[in-house]
Amino acid sequence: MPKRRYIAEYFRRSWMLFALLIIIILPFAIGASLLYKSWPIVSAPGLFGDVLFGSDWMPMQGKFGLWPFIVNSIIITLTGLVLMIPVCLAAAIYITQFAPLWVKRMLRTVIDILAGIPSVIFGLWGIITIVPLISEWATGAGAENATGYSVFAAGVVIAVATIPFVLNMLIELFEAVSMELMEIGLSMGASKWQTIRDIIIKKIKHGIIASFTLGVSKAFGETIAVLMVVGNIVQIPKSVFDAGYPLPALLANNYGEMMSIPKYDSALMLSALILLIIVILFNYFAHKVIGHYHLKSS
Repeated sequence: MPKRRYIAEYFRRSWMLFALLIIIILPFAIGASLLYKSWPIVSAPGLFGDVLFGSDWMPMQGKFGLWPFIVNSIIITLTGLVLMIPVCLAAAIYITQFAPLWVKRMLRTVIDILAGIPSVIFGLWGIITIVPLISEWATGAGAENATGYSVFAAGVVIAVATIPFVLNMLIELFEAVSMELMEIGLSMGASKWQTIRDIIIKKIKHGIIASFTLGVSKAFGETIAVLMVVGNIVQIPKSVFDAGYPLPALLANNYGEMMSIPKYDSALMLSALILLIIVILFNYFAHKVIGHYHLKSS
């Protein structure tokens, strides 16, 4: 009997270790396969001048400048982040600190429903609601592109699509804070808002940073919702009302049409590799920031 238990235990531990190895190897395997497929254009002359920092995207002429797509991805993600942060923080504080219990339950249900809505629905909502609104603003502002299909529309849609994801993490963070912190703050004569601002938020700020970091990573990869409202024009936008063309939209729109053009496949795989590297670097530096705050708070 002990031998059978030992064998069963050994099998369970081996299976868990195997599952862990898959998780560890998976990002390297994805990166290696993308690098292998993009190697023809990576190893060719002019990688930095013509491809990474090049602005000419003309596959039929063998020009694969990816710089406009990279810039558009960064602008759209930062726009979504700027719109998302105040909404998520305010909503998480209200739900966890001020809302009555029945309101809190109702809002949690609404957030869970929003988190389960497919990306394409947010894209359609962006077309019928956000794009016309931005078109009116752009017309009033005298913008050159008054269609509403713009990097700003993409940023709004990304923010809306990412808010439920980030908000759920923030609510878990605020709820995990001990009530003792609130009682300590109130006993020292601070108001409830002062206690939240000066004690609770400072206590969990590394978790807040981590939540928004994961939200940005998700925003970088949003594809369908973005390509439906961004306009898909290869250019570096001069204003938020201009159309753009981020990396995920490039992949979604063009993959499958590149087999007859030399290096087209490699250029698209390189754009996917760049997207992967940006997300990994962003997460790496965010973890460094979180580690810094951990050291300061310990």
